[in-house]
Amino acid sequence: LLIVSATVIGYYTVLAPPAESYNTIYLLDANKKAVDYPDILVGNQNSTFNVYVNVENHMSKSANYTVEVKIVENLPAIFPIETQPAQVYETGSLSPNEKPWQTTATVTENTIGSYSVVFELWQHKDDGSLLFTQNFCVLKIQVVN
Repeated sequence: LLIVSATVIGYYTVLAPPAESYNTIYLLDANKKAVDYPDILVGNQNSTFNVYVNVENHMSKSANYTVEVKIVENLPAIFPIETQPAQVYETGSLSPNEKPWQTTATVTENTIGSYSVVFELWQHKDDGSLLFTQNFCVLKIQVVN
């Protein structure tokens, strides 16, 4: 048992591959929980909602991020979505494993119909360009009379 334990501990301390780096985005409702997201809005009356947008950096170095909020009727199968963002949020420099960056996103839609509100996470590269991280969140909403 001692030999097996030493072998397993040795493997994980010396030979095991390091954890893969990643970044992530997630949304929380008005109560800062992942439970009660808005889904029905009333056009020109109650057509605005707020969600908390959170970004985490689990990469090997500090990074700046941009969150683009896009509203579309037909959700495409390929991301990022090729449309102008309704809103853009900048995180500033976010250190690895720092507490999540958080902001409140306010979304308004008055036109009757069904929509997808997409929050895309983009990372700033050293040359100033943006790299889509393949991370996004989608909220389905319906605007009624």
